[in-house]
Amino acid sequence: GTGDNITFGAAYARFMVDHGFDPDDRDAVKFVDDEELAYVMLRYRQTHDFAHVVCGLPPTLYGEVVLKWFELAQTGMPMCALSALAGPLKLPPAERRLLRSTYAPWALRAGATCRRPLLAVRYEDEFATPLVDLRRRLGLSPAPPVVLTTTASTTGRDGWTPSDQAAGPVV
Repeated sequence: GTGDNITFGAAYARFMVDHGFDPDDRDAVKFVDDEELAYVMLRYRQTHDFAHVVCGLPPTLYGEVVLKWFELAQTGMPMCALSALAGPLKLPPAERRLLRSTYAPWALRAGATCRRPLLAVRYEDEFATPLVDLRRRLGLSPAPPVVLTTTASTTGRDGWTPSDQAAGPVV
């Protein structure tokens, strides 16, 4: 489906195909001795691409940094804080300004007000759910649309506009 009728599963499948990802390609969790914590980290990795789709963020450096701000608001995990603060150092100045003015505030607000931690969503049970309905149930508005205009961002896979229909570049 398209528009408001696209299911979460269809949006996720399109995201994975468009970006050449395979859900079975995630690295195993290492260096975590606690079994419960190892499971949380595994689930974090398993749900990462689902979060991109629900939030409407592409798997670019910019999209990853925005998602880390969202995850920081939800989890308080130190690795999210480190990525959210260090990741922008690799962005061009115009993108850092946009992150500061628009996307970090969106991510912090959306992460804090989302009705459930995204790690706790049983995405596998939501594949037939319309994406807009899943977002509505979570109290989550997707990232605001933007077209990055820096030279580096308008060439190749880094130029993007988040879509309400699915995450990924729409140039």
